[in-house]
Amino acid sequence: KVVVGFAAESEDLIKNASRKLEQKKLDLIAANDISAKDAGFGVDTNKITLIIKDCKKEELKKMSKDATAGEILGRVVEILNG
Repeated sequence: KVVVGFAAESEDLIKNASRKLEQKKLDLIAANDISAKDAGFGVDTNKITLIIKDCKKEELKKMSKDATAGEILGRVVEILNG
Protein backbone atom coordinates (compact mmCIF):
# COMPACT_ATOMS: atom_id res chain seq x y z
CA LYS A 1 0.00 0.00 0.00
CA VAL A 2 1.04 3.60 -0.57
CA VAL A 3 -0.15 6.28 1.83
CA VAL A 4 -0.51 9.75 0.30
CA GLY A 5 -1.17 12.98 2.15
CA PHE A 6 -1.87 16.55 1.22
CA ALA A 7 -0.56 19.70 2.88
CA ALA A 8 -2.15 23.06 2.10
CA GLU A 9 0.42 25.54 3.38
CA SER A 10 0.71 29.32 3.27
CA GLU A 11 4.26 29.48 4.66
CA ASP A 12 7.27 27.20 5.12
CA LEU A 13 5.82 24.87 2.49
CA ILE A 14 8.57 22.25 2.38
CA LYS A 15 9.36 22.29 6.10
CA ASN A 16 5.72 21.95 7.18
CA ALA A 17 4.88 19.32 4.55
CA SER A 18 8.00 17.30 5.38
CA ARG A 19 7.04 17.31 9.05
CA LYS A 20 3.55 16.03 8.17
CA LEU A 21 5.09 13.32 5.97
CA GLU A 22 7.10 12.03 8.92
CA GLN A 23 4.45 12.47 11.63
CA LYS A 24 1.74 10.70 9.64
CA LYS A 25 4.12 8.04 8.28
CA LEU A 26 3.25 8.87 4.67
CA ASP A 27 4.97 7.56 1.56
CA LEU A 28 4.25 10.72 -0.43
CA ILE A 29 2.87 14.15 0.32
CA ALA A 30 1.59 16.76 -2.11
CA ALA A 31 2.56 20.15 -0.71
CA ASN A 32 0.19 22.78 -2.06
CA ASP A 33 1.27 26.43 -1.81
CA ILE A 34 -2.03 28.16 -1.09
CA SER A 35 -0.45 31.62 -0.90
CA ALA A 36 -0.34 31.85 -4.71
CA LYS A 37 -3.33 33.76 -6.10
CA ASP A 38 -3.41 31.74 -9.34
CA ALA A 39 -3.21 28.28 -7.75
CA GLY A 40 -4.82 26.40 -4.89
CA PHE A 41 -8.26 27.08 -3.47
CA GLY A 42 -10.93 28.80 -5.56
CA VAL A 43 -9.14 28.34 -8.92
CA ASP A 44 -8.75 25.48 -11.39
CA THR A 45 -4.96 25.11 -11.06
CA ASN A 46 -2.47 23.86 -8.48
CA LYS A 47 1.23 24.48 -7.96
CA ILE A 48 2.53 21.65 -5.81
CA THR A 49 5.74 20.06 -4.68
CA LEU A 50 5.74 16.29 -4.28
CA ILE A 51 7.82 14.97 -1.41
CA ILE A 52 8.56 11.25 -1.28
CA LYS A 53 9.60 9.69 2.03
CA ASP A 54 13.19 9.10 0.90
CA CYS A 55 13.54 12.91 0.90
CA LYS A 56 13.14 13.25 -2.86
CA LYS A 57 11.39 16.51 -3.77
CA GLU A 58 9.86 17.34 -7.11
CA GLU A 59 8.39 20.75 -7.83
CA LEU A 60 5.66 20.50 -10.44
CA LYS A 61 4.76 23.33 -12.78
CA LYS A 62 1.39 25.01 -12.37
CA MET A 63 -1.23 22.77 -13.97
CA SER A 64 -4.90 21.87 -13.86
CA LYS A 65 -6.16 19.96 -10.87
CA ASP A 66 -6.93 16.96 -13.10
CA ALA A 67 -3.35 16.97 -14.42
CA THR A 68 -2.05 17.32 -10.85
CA ALA A 69 -4.05 14.25 -9.81
CA GLY A 70 -2.54 12.34 -12.74
CA GLU A 71 0.98 13.30 -11.65
CA ILE A 72 0.29 12.16 -8.09
CA LEU A 73 -1.11 8.83 -9.30
CA GLY A 74 1.92 8.41 -11.55
CA ARG A 75 4.23 8.73 -8.53
CA VAL A 76 2.11 6.22 -6.61
CA VAL A 77 2.55 3.73 -9.46
CA GLU A 78 6.31 4.38 -9.43
CA ILE A 79 6.46 3.71 -5.67
CA LEU A 80 4.42 0.51 -6.07
CA ASN A 81 6.71 -0.69 -8.86
CA GLY A 82 9.79 0.01 -6.73
